[in-house]
Amino acid sequence: MKIRRVVTGHDINGKAIVEVDEICKNIISRRPQHSSCVVWSSNEFPVDNADPEDGGLRDVSVTQKNQTVFRVVEYQPGVAPRNHRTETIDYAIVMSGEIDMVLDDTTVHLKQGDLIVQRGTIHNWVNHGTVPCTIAFVLIAAQVPTLPHSSLAAVG
Repeated sequence: MKIRRVVTGHDINGKAIVEVDEICKNIISRRPQHSSCVVWSSNEFPVDNADPEDGGLRDVSVTQKNQTVFRVVEYQPGVAPRNHRTETIDYAIVMSGEIDMVLDDTTVHLKQGDLIVQRGTIHNWVNHGTVPCTIAFVLIAAQVPTLPHSSLAAVG
């Protein structure tokens, strides 16, 4: 996975500049046939655009309250399953390939250009195809959905 990230900022005079222009080096894999890269993240919301820390280098394995994460994920054919729920609202864009989003009792086939709003539901990504599927995700911390007799906290 080769992802170019360009991060802007300001010089000491307030002039807009490019602070980072690179191919992401922080590609990780947490299961077979899966790789991801955190493009940027923040530890607070609203975000502090003056924070000098490189948001691509934070550990965001678990999203915390008020955190945001911009991540790109590549799902290879046969990616190992991971049924999970996050305590976030996730905005996603299928950048290339095709994939199935599996919910409790529903499967939705998605292809390049499709947009997803994942609102704290349990889900899994399954690639039955022959080519990788790449999805860009923006995760924003959210309140946990509650039902009359339970709460739907993060799992997986």
